[in-house]
Amino acid sequence: MRRDHWKRRNDSLDPETDFVEIYRNVVMYEFPWDMNQALSFALFRTYAVSGIGRLLDETGGFTGDVQKRYDDTALLLEPPTRVGFEHPEAKAAIRRINAMHRAYDIPDHEFRYVLSTFVVVPKRWLDDYGKRPLTPTELEASVRYYRTLGRHMGIKEIPETYADFAELMDSYEAEHFGYDEGARRVADSTLALMQTFYAAPLRRPAGLFARALMDDPLREAFRYDAPAGVVQRVSRSALRARGLALRALPTRRDPKRIEDISWIRSYPDGYRIEELGTFPVPGVAGCPVRHEERTESSAVGT
Repeated sequence: MRRDHWKRRNDSLDPETDFVEIYRNVVMYEFPWDMNQALSFALFRTYAVSGIGRLLDETGGFTGDVQKRYDDTALLLEPPTRVGFEHPEAKAAIRRINAMHRAYDIPDHEFRYVLSTFVVVPKRWLDDYGKRPLTPTELEASVRYYRTLGRHMGIKEIPETYADFAELMDSYEAEHFGYDEGARRVADSTLALMQTFYAAPLRRPAGLFARALMDDPLREAFRYDAPAGVVQRVSRSALRARGLALRALPTRRDPKRIEDISWIRSYPDGYRIEELGTFPVPGVAGCPVRHEERTESSAVGT
């Protein structure tokens, strides 16, 4: 296989009809590590929106059993990529995501913002640090993939183009990024978890490295001190050097699944999609956020 095999393969496909295959090739073959890092940073950005970060703190998942919540998020988002939206496993995963969201009074504009981060942050990450940027075909496939996911989640007024997603994300962050004590707890807990992904001597540098990759508005929203300028430059240069080095390596032949990643640890004996995530029950201890009870008929289907 040629080193540009997946680029050539993706550009031979039609992003209007083959967007799942193209996106799968991007995530599981061409850029598995980069996409995992970028999507992790995308989720991290959502904590800086005070309404989102506060809710995650109140529900306790990302400050209590943060490893399980991290794993469940990754495992639930993967099936549509791996098997397509019409597969029963993907439908089960989206039903589980929708059931969790229905338990809380989440405004539609927050859903749209989170969706935008999944489109925009990976593209910008690969522009800066990848062995190559996404091709126009791959970027269009990403837009179509997340528009489809958004429709399955019942999100309204989804942006139609990458430029629309980027404008939404940037303008939303300019208006809604801000400090919240609960959001800071969620961010601290997530950073602490990410440090455990590395050997003990590397954990403190890993936390510094993560903060060095954050842009100023994101750090300021959490009131994190900015690492020294030299640390930021070295951190970013190291990632760019990695991207350049990858150009000389053979192309990946086998897919990299979420469960193959060493830091996904909660289910050594396997898992069932239907049992992932949280199960808040109205009026029962363990669901600390007030919300309106929804009937099954009002649920967003898949």
